[in-house]
Amino acid sequence: MHRKFRCGLIKMSKNEITVALAGNPNVGKSTVFNALTGLKQHTGNWTGKTVDLAQGKREHKGVVFNFVDIPGTYSLKPHSKEEAVAGEYICFGNSRKVAVVCDATSLERNLYLALQIIETGADTVICVNLLDEARKKGIVVDTNLLEKELGVKIVEMTARDGVGVTELLDSLSEKEKRNPVKIIYNPNIESAIEYIIPVLKKNKIEKINQRWLALRLLENDASANNFLYNNAAFSQGQKNEILKAIASGQNFLKEKGELKELSENIASTLYEKASAINDATTMKRVESNKITKSEKIFTKRFSAYLVMLLMLSAIFYITIAGANYPSQWLSAFFNNCEIRLLQFAGYINMPEVLSGMLISGGFRVLGWVVSVMLPPMAIFFPCFTLLEDWGVLPRVSYVLDNSFRKAQTCGKQALTIAMGCGCNCVGISGARIIDSKRERLIAVLTNTLTVCNGRFPAIITLISVFLVSGCGFVKGLYSAIILALIIILSLALTLLLSNLLSRTLLKGEQSHYILELPPYRKPQISKVIINSVLNRTLIVLFRAVAVAFPAGVVIWLLANMNIYGVNILSLVNNLFEPLGNVMGMDGKALSAFFLGIPANEIVLPIALMSYMGAGEMSNIENISVIGEILVNNGWTNVTAICYIIFSVVHFPCATALFTIFKETKSIKWTALAFVIPTVLGVVLCSLVNLISKI
Repeated sequence: MHRKFRCGLIKMSKNEITVALAGNPNVGKSTVFNALTGLKQHTGNWTGKTVDLAQGKREHKGVVFNFVDIPGTYSLKPHSKEEAVAGEYICFGNSRKVAVVCDATSLERNLYLALQIIETGADTVICVNLLDEARKKGIVVDTNLLEKELGVKIVEMTARDGVGVTELLDSLSEKEKRNPVKIIYNPNIESAIEYIIPVLKKNKIEKINQRWLALRLLENDASANNFLYNNAAFSQGQKNEILKAIASGQNFLKEKGELKELSENIASTLYEKASAINDATTMKRVESNKITKSEKIFTKRFSAYLVMLLMLSAIFYITIAGANYPSQWLSAFFNNCEIRLLQFAGYINMPEVLSGMLISGGFRVLGWVVSVMLPPMAIFFPCFTLLEDWGVLPRVSYVLDNSFRKAQTCGKQALTIAMGCGCNCVGISGARIIDSKRERLIAVLTNTLTVCNGRFPAIITLISVFLVSGCGFVKGLYSAIILALIIILSLALTLLLSNLLSRTLLKGEQSHYILELPPYRKPQISKVIINSVLNRTLIVLFRAVAVAFPAGVVIWLLANMNIYGVNILSLVNNLFEPLGNVMGMDGKALSAFFLGIPANEIVLPIALMSYMGAGEMSNIENISVIGEILVNNGWTNVTAICYIIFSVVHFPCATALFTIFKETKSIKWTALAFVIPTVLGVVLCSLVNLISKI
């Protein structure tokens, strides 16, 4: 069982215990969740990947636990959308217990959040995770002393290997009452709290820790205020009484000159306590400069860009070289299936129009999309996920952060671009990790400039036919390098367009964010492959298949229906001919982009169908044959370059447009997401064509 939900919307049966899984980003929280529930949730190694709340169940010794994986957060005082969701769920959600996952390699940073959660009064268990990595770094955590210091149960874990899972379940099953640590603030804050607590007791606020709630109300915390103002259990008189007590406490602090610095003083006390507990319970040997050397390679500008280019080229080479044979096998399989379906259609005397529309149209396009799209995705996504799991992608974001800041956007946009390399839909929905609405819209509007997996096959084909000569390894290597340069071009265009939007349609103040560089971790190759195939490849493939069949039917109808004796597809091609000529292409190539809006994979096949004058799409496996068809129809190197540019810079596919509307809830921004890159693509292609003629 695996559900997605928003905070506070789930109702659980009485025999279930809801446990919130909390923790900083990159502490292995989602890995713990997977180990507990058996669900194969993606565990990318960067900040802010989980925005919704994922739920899974586990039965242990007669107790049914409902585990809720909340977004990673550094504090219960939110600075981003995901932190707001996490804080609200822990403080005011329906969980009876909280398991706080901590990273043994950086315990002090994790203890700040743990102390905040303990202070809420939640029944807390601390999971000290990644102990294997801590040992490698010479870090020893005295968990027995840590348990005494915090006054809550401590469980040692190495979740990646399943170590500590049973112990955690046992600890969550315990009903033993403990004496959690109490944070003592300075005398003035303690006195201010006492103005409010008696009133909260009088009004029977018992489900939430009264001391913690008093602190939050003194700070004017938004979630605490919402709890008070929107609570139907309180009469207006009760609310007024509580508000009066809050005002008294705040006036007291104001007289003492501490009201403005209240939040800072509270945070400072918590940090000091976390530091003291860490110093008492953690021993660490002096580190060598081995990590420093590796960080220099990945974070210094020149070396980082070079390494990024080499890694990108390597991934694309592996994808290009490895996808050929599986694509051929799948193509042969679908061809065989199509022949059998046509034979069956003839056997049952199915009308030719119907068999042509369903089999030669819909099924053929479906087979084309699967055979062309599945093998590259099955290779690209695992390679890409390995970089996530290893901890390389956050460093890519770190290197690119300065460039995005100059473009007046958020550095987190680099992460959405990385997601968009697989599928623009993933990158668009991933923009939720950006807190600023303005910067989130910029990331959504520009993500279509990221070359997704659906555009790779056509681009690779044209590179092989027109831009690279030779054969074998050398040709594959040159093709990979050119493809990597095209990706870099798309990144440059993304930065330029982001800067333009920041200065025009989406003016506003630039936000700031903390990007944590997680430690390098040895990727779990088998889990990475399984998760990337299940959670990325198949999901994206399903979306493409959902539109491929109906698109094939429509395209077949256009190619086989006439109006006053003129083929409809020819009319469409003629309509786009003038603009296509200006852009360095022709009407057949340009119209293919618009007819192929359901899926980028079918754009080039539609163009080939028009060039061949066929009534149905042909599955041409030989690249040299494709090149011959294009050359015979007037294609040159300039035509191929213009086609590649428009492949990079044009409107999103239908699935991406739907995702944009779903994320923005706006027809206006969805329309602009279509128009802006299309206009930019038309201008760039026209300029290239014009320059080629000078």
